[in-house]
Amino acid sequence: MSQGPVTLPRWRPLAAARPAMPPVWWHWVASRDSLTRRLVAAGAPRAFRVRLLDQRIDRPHRDEALALGIPIAQWAWLREVALCLDERPWVLARSVAPLSRLRGQRLERLGDRSLGSWLFRQPDLIRGPLEATADPPPFGHTLPVAAGPWGRRSVLRHGHFAVLVQEFFLASMADDLGLPSR
Repeated sequence: MSQGPVTLPRWRPLAAARPAMPPVWWHWVASRDSLTRRLVAAGAPRAFRVRLLDQRIDRPHRDEALALGIPIAQWAWLREVALCLDERPWVLARSVAPLSRLRGQRLERLGDRSLGSWLFRQPDLIRGPLEATADPPPFGHTLPVAAGPWGRRSVLRHGHFAVLVQEFFLASMADDLGLPSR
């Protein structure tokens, strides 16, 4: 079932966001490796966990379809999660994969496992250009969390499979790591 109108983030190329971004945030937003691994390392010894917020077949938002290069009306697998350290959400993430490009992937079986933990084990994984936003995430409103200073997104490809991964860093992460709020 499609959601009602939402205010979508304004995405811009990563390089365009750099002048406004403190170097400590650049380290997080511009990294091209696994965010899951970075969160586990930064949060140690706290326990990392994925909290599944929503998973469904639906149509992507217009900007998501454009980023994936698919028609706006095409059906996609959507997954929204909170990446938590000791049950405290640090990142909200939304993944969008066109059904036509799933090619037998059983993503609905991920449950409380990180999509990144699977993706970054694929030897032919290609990450497209990163984009950044200072806008809050358009999902995850059922969690009592404050939006953080930055979000990022990119399309990751593994063979014919493609997924748009959007990650929004939360104020709780900034507070726990002593990072500036902007």
